[in-house]
Amino acid sequence: MENDYVKSLTTWQDLKPQIGLEQDEWDEITLKVKIVGEIIEARQSQEITQQALEELSGVRQPVIARLEGNTSDPRLTTILKILRPLGIVSQNNIA
Repeated sequence: MENDYVKSLTTWQDLKPQIGLEQDEWDEITLKVKIVGEIIEARQSQEITQQALEELSGVRQPVIARLEGNTSDPRLTTILKILRPLGIVSQNNIA
């Protein structure tokens, strides 16, 4: 039997009209969620710790943790430094 809390959970699509963001703001949120999800998935599937990713990328572990926890808004250059050693992005697929 579902409890009231589970019944009260809402999807992003349900929240969208209530929050009142512009489409470009929603697009930005959606892209950030996708990128962070890909970083986490790639790091975990390759069994790379945040500390090891720091060594591979040059981005400090606390920055990686904040990015994965969605508590920061890093620069694009920082995101690229993290994506490259994970094999998600390379010079060949940016253009």
